[in-house]
Amino acid sequence: MFSKIMVPVDLAHVAHLGRALKVAAELAGLYNAELCFVAITAPTPGPAAHNPQEFAAKLEAFAQSEAETYGVKATSHSVVSHDPAVDLDRSLLKAREELGADLVVMASHVPGIADYLFPSHGGRMAKHAEVSVMVVRPE
Repeated sequence: MFSKIMVPVDLAHVAHLGRALKVAAELAGLYNAELCFVAITAPTPGPAAHNPQEFAAKLEAFAQSEAETYGVKATSHSVVSHDPAVDLDRSLLKAREELGADLVVMASHVPGIADYLFPSHGGRMAKHAEVSVMVVRPE
């Protein structure tokens, strides 16, 4: 049913992604699909890495760790954006298309008052991705 599952991650907040990562890995195992972890970074130093090369290496190490943990095939895809906060949704949609992912599994947050003012990343992805999107809330 699915052959490539894109999983957007924020390397600075991996501790909050546990449930979404587990769901993605279980779906990959069920369908013998490949997971592709996607993350966006700036060309300048950030909380996860000092430069885009270090960021890409950390993302690849994270993907391989998840592959070993869950016994699935996993790859990584890092995207450099001059303003990740502004370009996040556009960058994720473009990455999904470039990768040919046929499912997106992404973590969410518990909705709050700000969600009435600003659209969520998961909601925008579901609206524009042209593939199925599973938004997984934390436990």
